[in-house]
Amino acid sequence: MDRVMDRARDTATRPFRPHRVVVLALDGLLPFELGIPHRIFGRPKDALGRHLYEVVTCSVRPPGPVETDADFSLHVGNGPETLATADTVIIPASYELGPVHEEGVLTDELAAALAHLRPGTRLASICTGVYVLAAAGYLDGRPATTHWADAERLQRLFPRVRVDPDVLFIDDGDILTSAGVAAGIDLCLHIVRRDHGTAVANDVARRTVVPPHRDGGQAQYIQRPVPDPQQASTTTARAWALGRLHEPIQLRDMAAQVAMSVRTFTRRFREEVGVSPGQWLTQQRVERARHLLESTDLSVDQVAHDAGFGTAQSMRQHLQAALGVTPTAYRRTFRAGHGRGDARQNVSTARATRPASASARALSKSSTG
Repeated sequence: MDRVMDRARDTATRPFRPHRVVVLALDGLLPFELGIPHRIFGRPKDALGRHLYEVVTCSVRPPGPVETDADFSLHVGNGPETLATADTVIIPASYELGPVHEEGVLTDELAAALAHLRPGTRLASICTGVYVLAAAGYLDGRPATTHWADAERLQRLFPRVRVDPDVLFIDDGDILTSAGVAAGIDLCLHIVRRDHGTAVANDVARRTVVPPHRDGGQAQYIQRPVPDPQQASTTTARAWALGRLHEPIQLRDMAAQVAMSVRTFTRRFREEVGVSPGQWLTQQRVERARHLLESTDLSVDQVAHDAGFGTAQSMRQHLQAALGVTPTAYRRTFRAGHGRGDARQNVSTARATRPASASARALSKSSTG
């Protein structure tokens, strides 16, 4: 109890400044995707009720109207100089990128706006917003994704970008990209989870009424995102498995929950979820381990047991592959660091400096809308 009180006093006396997220609104933007960062980053608060993020919108022009792809325009009250104040910049999709989309070059107006960015600013895009990052040269030699229907064009226009058309989002440290529509929600929740841990991200997801976690490496296009009502679903098996992650779970046991053969269950599972049952189980166990490391004082051995990894060594290998850090380092970041920016950097730096092959696979895949 004394330790909790000491931590609360330390938090109260430390100078506080919310992380500033600036959303760049371009003509032809999709209102839904513009609203995602405001909805997700506008929710998280610390133990004292202070907003962890400040979200503002800016245009590439002085304050004024910005056209959308709908039958209305928006008045944006901030000009491009606002980009200089950003800790994170998010570029949502636009259907009117002009030469950026057609020729792979920035307009003078957009180039002038991006010149305001400070070194070290974290950059993120939703769907076709990735074209802006690519045209500006930020993605040369780096992995990136976009909506599956636009991935081939992106690769053709920017051959130096390592385009992965299958994933929901990609976290490459200081630059993150996502597929279209709903994948933007996954990306923003991932950033909150990366910055402040699973408990904060799960609370935001619960308030937004969306799944708390879809791993970035999940398939972007899922054959049956809504199961055929005439055919059995794997939903019951997943719920059964989630209730006993701490136990050994065999594929045949999951298949038995829905009275399917292993072969049929494996095929149906991949159609509905986008990954194999084994991959899904590992993802859920990693999430359970993260939650326990953040929210309890259990030993690493006990966390490994409760998350279903069996041994601390097995858990260490899986967390290293997924996050680029050891269980001890992860706990230190989100428990002792208490969500501070310098502690969060431990996780993001480790992720960004992993070998390309490992980074590319922990690059998140999930289905898009």
